Amino acid sequence: MSPASVEQFPDSLACIEDAVQSCKSLTAEPRREARRTQASPGHDSANASLKTLCTIRRLFLLLGVAGLLVGTAAGAWLLVKHLKKPQPDQGFTLLQEPGAVPACSDSEEEDPVVRRAHNRVSFRINVANSLLEAQVEGHPGWLLACHERWSLSLGTLLCWQLGYLRMTHQKGVNVTDVKVNDTQEFIRVRLQQEGSLEDMWQVRSSCESGRIVALKCSECGLRPGAGRVVGGMDVPLGRWPWQVSVYHGSQHHCGGSVLAREWIVTAAHCVHSYRWLPASAWLVFAGVVTHGSIKHEAGVSVKKIIHHPLYNDSSLDYDIALMKLQVPLNFSDAIRAVCLPSSHWDLFQGTQCWVSGWGYTRPEQAQVTETLKEALVPLISTKRCNSSCMYGGKLTARMLCAGYLRGKIDACQGDSGGPLVCQDEFTWRLVGIVSWGQGCAEPNHPGVYTNVAQLLPWIYHITENY
Repeated sequence: MSPASVEQFPDSLACIEDAVQSCKSLTAEPRREARRTQASPGHDSANASLKTLCTIRRLFLLLGVAGLLVGTAAGAWLLVKHLKKPQPDQGFTLLQEPGAVPACSDSEEEDPVVRRAHNRVSFRINVANSLLEAQVEGHPGWLLACHERWSLSLGTLLCWQLGYLRMTHQKGVNVTDVKVNDTQEFIRVRLQQEGSLEDMWQVRSSCESGRIVALKCSECGLRPGAGRVVGGMDVPLGRWPWQVSVYHGSQHHCGGSVLAREWIVTAAHCVHSYRWLPASAWLVFAGVVTHGSIKHEAGVSVKKIIHHPLYNDSSLDYDIALMKLQVPLNFSDAIRAVCLPSSHWDLFQGTQCWVSGWGYTRPEQAQVTETLKEALVPLISTKRCNSSCMYGGKLTARMLCAGYLRGKIDACQGDSGGPLVCQDEFTWRLVGIVSWGQGCAEPNHPGVYTNVAQLLPWIYHITENY
């Protein structure tokens, strides 16, 4: 109901009161006169006409008020319908499984939720000797990279493509120091380095310099050995070493993930409303699983907060922000970085991933949990999640869905900004950032996450230039 509608009600009520009083004067007074003087038939006829007129007047006034109320209600309904926006999430909720509820039909779609770049050349770093290896379309096996025409910037680009935030070391290794067979092929950077990364290479039978590339990127996505825990149970220290608690003042406000010693990634909606405040008002606590232990930690102040320039506070599109810390974190078994998605990785519907956080475990209990929780959730195709029985087209290319259609487990208030991670062999990669959803663990409304793979160029640009 608009303010203007509210202001009209006193006048309407006054009008009704005036009408009632007028009718009373037109009916009560003639009746008293009739008892005293026994009025003539003509007088009675006049009274009857006045009564009829009063009744009609009352009827029109009542119809007018009824129309006003119906119009106001309809206007309010339309306002809510068209202005309603996604609810920032939240945190995961572990609810009792509901009874029978209508679920969206299964989709036959097999398109990846996270799609790899279909390059003619793909790369990997051999974990045994750090040698850079390439797989080239039309050539069997893995090829070694010649060191001639190699550059530091090329090493950084390759680390990014593999899901690492930066290159840490590179050098040339003598081919004679490596055991290679007679059929081993090599790739070399072209003289004319134009076009995309995959267009920069040519296949060779040998290296003119006699040296090949060894490359190391920033370590990430690894965690110390920890016992497997059932979804929703307390998490032991070090199980998710990239998980951080982002505090505003003295309260846990959102989750976040460690990308590097000095970089934290979170959701833009966590910090956007406070963008006029100094970044130092925020504290990041890493290497903790209980809020009780935070009392004994100093926390790390934030130096700078960068929102994605295309972030939309209404649709929650581009819901990502980076925090640069005042002091770099000290990595340990309890504090490590998570890897980013690599360009060669496809993730399909049904892939099991993990979400963690301190969010509400009961929506009706507006309180974050004391201990970090975790939940195993399957990815859901964007086409299915955008169907009319779920989110009706609200998801953009920068979003993805994960969760259960019957609403057993979901993110809820307090987990926003936290990680959704999936395992790639021995490496854990940040696939999503807890973003929004309709309620908590509601049927046919799984959690919606920021699709990190779609925002990698922006992440690399910010971390490289700030």
